[in-house]
Amino acid sequence: MTDKPLLLIVEDDAAFARTLQRSFERRDYEVLVANGPGELAELLAARTPRYAVVDLKLGQFSGLPCVATLHAHDPQTIIIVLTGYASISTAVQAIKLGATSYLAKPANTDDIERAFGMTLGDADAAISPRRTSIKTIEWERINEILAETDFNVSETARRLGMHRRTLARKLEKRRIV
Repeated sequence: MTDKPLLLIVEDDAAFARTLQRSFERRDYEVLVANGPGELAELLAARTPRYAVVDLKLGQFSGLPCVATLHAHDPQTIIIVLTGYASISTAVQAIKLGATSYLAKPANTDDIERAFGMTLGDADAAISPRRTSIKTIEWERINEILAETDFNVSETARRLGMHRRTLARKLEKRRIV
């Protein structure tokens, strides 16, 4: 056993997971990587991480069940949800399921490590004077339905009452990492 804090990364993009892993290992973390819920269950059977970084979109699946699994395994695990699909809806769900923070991509190792230290809310956080735009509301609604449908584009388009190609174009315009 090692004195290093154990970090579990749940990420389906192997290149990004490897980059995060190397970066955290240079910062003296022991890092385990799971590419989805199946590997997560195997790793949790043997180890309990102190920190976890979970991608919201794992292939065609949502990472939210992974957040719930991690929190049920050990409520003390500090869980950060990292996503290119940032929306208010998924942020609220992630926090309700046990995540400590929710970061939109691109986020780097400094951002993630900073989030590890911010386990309590900040009552003095500034409120933005800018109102939410129609495009932002639309984007959040699209992401909310995407999450509900486990990222099924056809079903999301049907629920939103739009053609699948129209939705696909909107998703292409706002590149999701």
